[in-house]
Amino acid sequence: MKERETPLGSERVSPARTPGFAADDTEDGFAATPGPTRASPALPRGSRSTGTERLRFALPMFVAGFFLLVWHLGVRISGSDLFPTPLEVARGIAELAQRGLLLKYIVASLFRVAWGFTLAVVIGVPFGLVLGWYSRAFQAFNPLLQIFRPISPIAWIPLAILWFGVTDAAPIFLIFLASVFPITVSAIAAVQNMQPVYLRAAQNFGLSRGELFRQVILRASLPQVITGIRIALGVAWLVVVAAEMIAVNSGLGYLIIDARNAGKRYDLVVAGMVMIGLIGLVLDLLVRQLEKFDEVRWGYANRR
Repeated sequence: MKERETPLGSERVSPARTPGFAADDTEDGFAATPGPTRASPALPRGSRSTGTERLRFALPMFVAGFFLLVWHLGVRISGSDLFPTPLEVARGIAELAQRGLLLKYIVASLFRVAWGFTLAVVIGVPFGLVLGWYSRAFQAFNPLLQIFRPISPIAWIPLAILWFGVTDAAPIFLIFLASVFPITVSAIAAVQNMQPVYLRAAQNFGLSRGELFRQVILRASLPQVITGIRIALGVAWLVVVAAEMIAVNSGLGYLIIDARNAGKRYDLVVAGMVMIGLIGLVLDLLVRQLEKFDEVRWGYANRR
């Protein structure tokens, strides 16, 4: 307590209390010390993360189950004898697995996609980065690139068969054409749309042109390049199915066309479609793992 002089004399004054602090009487006044505060209850971080992971897994499963239910009811209500139910498709997949055809066809399709897509990445990414970095190279090659890019890969099937015959080289060539243009264009855009602050910061450190390209241009372009790779992989998986329907006698595309022609086994047709979709999902998830690297993760916004 302290005394304060007033016109009527002296009086003892109590120190003002600040919310959240306790006042202690001292010789010079009072010392504010943290007092008891009311905190809202919070769940442990582990519980919140576990709940988020469960929700992330449960939502897709719920949507998939709802889709299968609608599919089954739609077939039953329509009374169709041709279009299969989900259970009939599952039996068709089991039949293909027992006959040893399912794994054979999956491996054949993945083999062609792996070769064609890898060639597209190896050629498209460096080529796109160079065109985006060197304006003269961009001016020279961009018109030719824009002429070939809109041509559908399906239009190349007759020429692919003429050049390579009914072999694996024909679909690999088509997959390469379908993938290389999206990858190249995404790499060009990644370099040309780069924020100038990165370049100015690198120049302040005195980096040479080659070091600037390796240390700054390449790393800053990776997020958008990986997005282009994901898009190109989906296109490649589409093209391999179309190519296998015409240019070869194996693979999931061949399975679909052969099942339709030989006995109109539409359960096997839809089974091939389901396997194509599931494998496409797995491939996309694998490519998205690249986003977890530190060199790439900074370029993506946090997603809940």
